[in-house]
Amino acid sequence: MNAPTALFPALAENSSRPALQFGDRSLSYAELAAAAGSLAATLGTVRRVAVWATPTPETAVGVVAALLAGVPAVPVNPRIGGRELAHIVADSAPSLVLAAEGDELPSALNGLPRTDIDTAAGPAGALPAEPGPDHPALIVYTSGTTGPPKGAVLPRRALTSTLDALRDAWGWDADDVLVHALPLFHVHGLILGILGPLRRGGSVRHLGRFSTEGVARELSAGATMLFGVPTMYHRIAEALSAGPGDTPLAEALSGARLLVSGSAALPVRDHERIAAATGRTVIERYGMTETLMNTSVRADGQSRAGTVGVPLRGVGLRIVDEEGAPVGAGPDAVGEIQVRGPNLFTEYLNRPEATAEAFTEDGWFRTGDMAVRDADGYVRIVGRKATDLIKSGGYKIGAGEIENALMDCPGVRDAAVTGEPDADLGERIVAWIVPSDARNPPTIEELADHVASQLAPHKRPRTVRYLSELPRNELGKIMKRALQP
Repeated sequence: MNAPTALFPALAENSSRPALQFGDRSLSYAELAAAAGSLAATLGTVRRVAVWATPTPETAVGVVAALLAGVPAVPVNPRIGGRELAHIVADSAPSLVLAAEGDELPSALNGLPRTDIDTAAGPAGALPAEPGPDHPALIVYTSGTTGPPKGAVLPRRALTSTLDALRDAWGWDADDVLVHALPLFHVHGLILGILGPLRRGGSVRHLGRFSTEGVARELSAGATMLFGVPTMYHRIAEALSAGPGDTPLAEALSGARLLVSGSAALPVRDHERIAAATGRTVIERYGMTETLMNTSVRADGQSRAGTVGVPLRGVGLRIVDEEGAPVGAGPDAVGEIQVRGPNLFTEYLNRPEATAEAFTEDGWFRTGDMAVRDADGYVRIVGRKATDLIKSGGYKIGAGEIENALMDCPGVRDAAVTGEPDADLGERIVAWIVPSDARNPPTIEELADHVASQLAPHKRPRTVRYLSELPRNELGKIMKRALQP
């Protein structure tokens, strides 16, 4: 085992430099070290803690304290339903719950001992010695789309390897100031959005709730990076398109060093609208709860809309067919992404069979994500194996590329693609369309011709269904299983 290293070296510097800002509340590195260190000292030999993960400084202090103490933390979505929460509490069996003073907790957590997080606590004295890289750091629960949520046990090495690989890919350093408005119970908002700046010794400004006005304000006031999900960037694109060319939002985005989108695919149309208005391109990256980050467009590389870039430093990535054989490059060479490296989780908590099924015999993690690879190594995600791989007329087709083509079709405001049984083709391609004008939606002929002109004739939709909006989760991902004929 490697020697333990500090997750957050800047905490030991007792610095007055800003670390966290949530609205009008802020903590310097010295104040964060005092508050988190004091709380860490009280955790002692606690087996595991739940953290009521509101978008507040208390959540950041609670998670950092648990990491300093070497106590695995379970971030809990404050908007979670009662049944899922009861499952997570029973499955993870936390010894206590950390929450902000005054937070009302649901009944599933009320039976646990509770510690209120004091962001003004301190001084902490010497920070505790940290455990080794394979020690569990966080237990983050998956979305549970195919059953009860599974707790992915993330070791400390997964956090450090991902955050250090992003430093390499993005040139991320202590001078960067990140702005975002993401929830703090998942990988994107918590690990990348809070722990990432703290590991670099930089700072983060959390908006609380997303608004284009908030983004413009913080980027204009010295923030250098923006993290968002496609829903947020779509609203930015809409705001840029609605206003005159030289708006405060456009100016603020133009001055940003890095605009990053993740958690779902950003439509090419929104890429193009933002780039046209600001001169800045949004870069995408690809990761999962179980793997943290796998690929990214590099800050010093070529930005290419519709791709998630190249594998990060230290990440092994291969694309394989149904028999496990590597597939070549090219737009029709669709296969499943498999990865391995220090960024991976160690297990699904209490699920040895599920853990074993997730890995190949030679140690590669089966992501379930389908992709193609360009000749120069850029990866393009085309969908999930379970919901987005369509087998039609002898072809394997990814829904994602058709969705991007449909989003560029006149009269389409939003689009999703699924496959349905077809006696002749095996599966036919179905387009779910939110039209720009519900009184005059694009016809199936118009949609099919548009897709065939951009991709290939066998990728054209055969059926269209119109909706007023697509079902999406909190991260902006389309919930395909809710799309029923």
